[in-house]
Amino acid sequence: MTDTAGMPERPEHGREETLEERSDRNWVELLQELRVMQTGVQILTGFLLILPFQSRFQDLDTFQRNVYLVDLLTCIVATGLFVAPVAIHRALFRKHLKQPVVTVGDRMTRAALVLLAVALSCTALLVFDVVLDRTAGLVVGGGCAVLLLFLWAVLPVIVRRRH
Repeated sequence: MTDTAGMPERPEHGREETLEERSDRNWVELLQELRVMQTGVQILTGFLLILPFQSRFQDLDTFQRNVYLVDLLTCIVATGLFVAPVAIHRALFRKHLKQPVVTVGDRMTRAALVLLAVALSCTALLVFDVVLDRTAGLVVGGGCAVLLLFLWAVLPVIVRRRH
């Protein structure tokens, strides 16, 4: 017997658990991951929100202001995506929809991770552009994007294939 995602209700390998037990475990694991990520993205968003009120902000050129605005919007959307699974769970609490909640929460978290990588890269770009120069900003911002892509997307594939 399989669940709606095509997974066996009782896996041949791994844990012996029902579909409901697996959904409960997956939800708890997702919440733990969200706690870590939410804090970081919320701190970054808060930091970005106060920047325009700093006296030196007026010295930014058009490119830097555009990077700042993309960075801020990306952080805000990432924050929304990281918080959304909890809001969805609240709205569907006790409706016996744990598996779809976990699936939607997983998808939102994956999308938020992409946006967080963009936001972190934009932040590095902006800081290095302001402190050093445009070339340093582009190199460091691009390097951060490549590093995060490797750590968050490529490395898990490598580990999965090796095991």
